[in-house]
Amino acid sequence: MTSEANVTAEQPNYRFIGGMMFLLLLLAGIVYGAWAIKVWAEDEQKAPVRDIALSGDLRFVKQSEIQSLIRKTQPGSFFELDVEQAHQDIENLPWVYRASIRKRWPNSLKIYVLEQTPAAKWNNDLVLNQYGDVFAGDLAKGVTPPQLPSLFGPGGSEHTALEGYNSMQALLASAGMSIDELFLSERFAWHLRLVNGINLNLGRNEYIARLQRFIDLYPLLKKNERAVDYVDLRYDTGLAVGWKSPEQPTQES
Repeated sequence: MTSEANVTAEQPNYRFIGGMMFLLLLLAGIVYGAWAIKVWAEDEQKAPVRDIALSGDLRFVKQSEIQSLIRKTQPGSFFELDVEQAHQDIENLPWVYRASIRKRWPNSLKIYVLEQTPAAKWNNDLVLNQYGDVFAGDLAKGVTPPQLPSLFGPGGSEHTALEGYNSMQALLASAGMSIDELFLSERFAWHLRLVNGINLNLGRNEYIARLQRFIDLYPLLKKNERAVDYVDLRYDTGLAVGWKSPEQPTQES
């Protein structure tokens, strides 16, 4: 009995050895799989951003512009793409007011863009949005709608100029007139050029009341045979009128 027990003890435990080998192979497979996934994820040729979907009510921002920006600033793989940086880059585009971006497995980007709403041209080379914020609108390329009014003023007066324009335009619209150009001087004096060609000098103070005075008296001014060139309203009462010469072209009110 003793010799048989010794022989049995000396025989290898194949079940244990087989289990260990299986465990080692399993671990090796897991390590290799993790390494292979890492290499695949880092290889932009195997996991690039293939589809960039742009949505929103867009008139000025082009799909090609967004795609070109992403390809240029985020040349890596889908997994390496920095969403925060891409979001910032998109919002830095002139006509983008707000944007959102998210990844969609396995290789897509979903981008929503809220465009700037242009309210006026500013100093001939910039644009104001509806909040009075200034942005570059590619005026030289004819991107900005031509029907926008032109506002002029010193730096830092953008909000004041737009607020004044909105107030005065609402008042003039009730009389069937509109502003073509608005000038705000360094001393914050207001000057308007209307679409009908009349120039209004409103001064610094009580410009809304002075504009109302012009509206009230304009029907009388129109009865004159000569067309109105300018109206100076910088008086407590009354106004001064300059008339166009017969050679000067006139515009309909």
